[in-house]
Amino acid sequence: MDLGVRWKLHGDGRTPAPGAVVRPDERLSWPRTVGLGAQHVVAMFGASFVAPVLMGLDPNLAIMMSGVATVVFLLATRGRVPSYLGCSLSFVGVAAVIRAQGGSSATVTGAVFVVGAALFLVGLGVRRFGARIIHATMPPIVTGAVVMLIGFNLAPVTASTYWPQDQWTALLVMLFTGLAVVCLRGFWSRIAIFLGLVFGYGVSWIFDLLFGKIHSVDASGKLTDHWRLDLSGVDKADWIGLPALHGPSFEWSAILVALPVVIALVAENAGHVKAVDEMTGDSLDDKLGTAISADGVGSMLSTAVGGPPNTTYSENIGVMAATRVYSTAAYWAAAGFALLFGVCPKFGAVVAAIPGGVLGGITVILYGMIGLLGAQIWINAEVDLRNPLNLVPAAAGIIIGVGNVSMKITDTFSLSGIALGTLVVITGYHALRAFAPAHLKTQQPLLDEGTSSYDDAKS
Repeated sequence: MDLGVRWKLHGDGRTPAPGAVVRPDERLSWPRTVGLGAQHVVAMFGASFVAPVLMGLDPNLAIMMSGVATVVFLLATRGRVPSYLGCSLSFVGVAAVIRAQGGSSATVTGAVFVVGAALFLVGLGVRRFGARIIHATMPPIVTGAVVMLIGFNLAPVTASTYWPQDQWTALLVMLFTGLAVVCLRGFWSRIAIFLGLVFGYGVSWIFDLLFGKIHSVDASGKLTDHWRLDLSGVDKADWIGLPALHGPSFEWSAILVALPVVIALVAENAGHVKAVDEMTGDSLDDKLGTAISADGVGSMLSTAVGGPPNTTYSENIGVMAATRVYSTAAYWAAAGFALLFGVCPKFGAVVAAIPGGVLGGITVILYGMIGLLGAQIWINAEVDLRNPLNLVPAAAGIIIGVGNVSMKITDTFSLSGIALGTLVVITGYHALRAFAPAHLKTQQPLLDEGTSSYDDAKS
């Protein structure tokens, strides 16, 4: 059985020839391949650092399980789809909602485990019926609206939790990160979030030296005098040790909040596979369903032991585009680095010590970018918002999701925010479509014509 773990040496093993690319089944020399693997790890560091911290989960375990999920993905796709699976930011909002409802870390991971299982089943459906199953149930107007309301639902978290801890540091970090994203080029722009974290650490340390303790709310919401940067946990942490594990706990209220994220994950995976397809020139339509299912399995494995969910990372697409190296050998090396970081508690303590003000500046940009990815889906698919069939369900669902509107069903069960907004978008669109006049029923597919060969093959 070909597991995609054999690679041919590309050229002299040093650099790609002019105009050539290092294909997924090729590699450069092993020292260069290992170096590229380290570069991929750094590229995903920023978001993979921030996401578990924002979700209240162990960053050490998050990094370690991202390595495990990447290995599973590479084996499942037989080494044809180069990708790193890092902690998904799409779940940050649902984690915040679940915790606000009194849910524990086990409740969060239990809800996300179910999402991983649902994603796995969606992948099986795509393998069986082709991409048309995505087109039919989740057209771009639906997908874009759900991604948008997931991102913008996070705004109160920044405004009430992180920004008030240190508003001036948050402002400086926001400005620096924005400049890094816009002004830096190539690889450096891909790690702008990571650079913003490093900058924020430095600013917090300097402010502590110059001004002493700050009088503001701390991470628990209490108004106290505290240091901006508290590294006491780093001194106490061991250099080597396994992260703490815990099992998931399943509650229907939390599961219903988390399930809409399946839509965002399907869109992320579809976009990743299509991007790699275009960059390498290899048709990967037949691997779309497998990639989606593998992502689901990776998330299930991670959340089963207390880690966060995972998804394909666009940051790593940028690294591949800049280097022209699409070798899956580099991703195996990246997975190895992630596993090593995962067994270093001191590394996790450094991540956990990120000051609240730094997170405030980072999340202002990060959460907004997540939301605006929904708008990007609309733009790419040329969704016509002048069409009331598109406009009405999207408008209603986004306001419900962003405003955290709640609907009480029974004394013990209610829907609100992300879950209710997603339900309104999906059911509203399909219900209105059933009654709409023929001239309004124009529908653009989630994926472009590049999936047609896959659909034809499955016909």
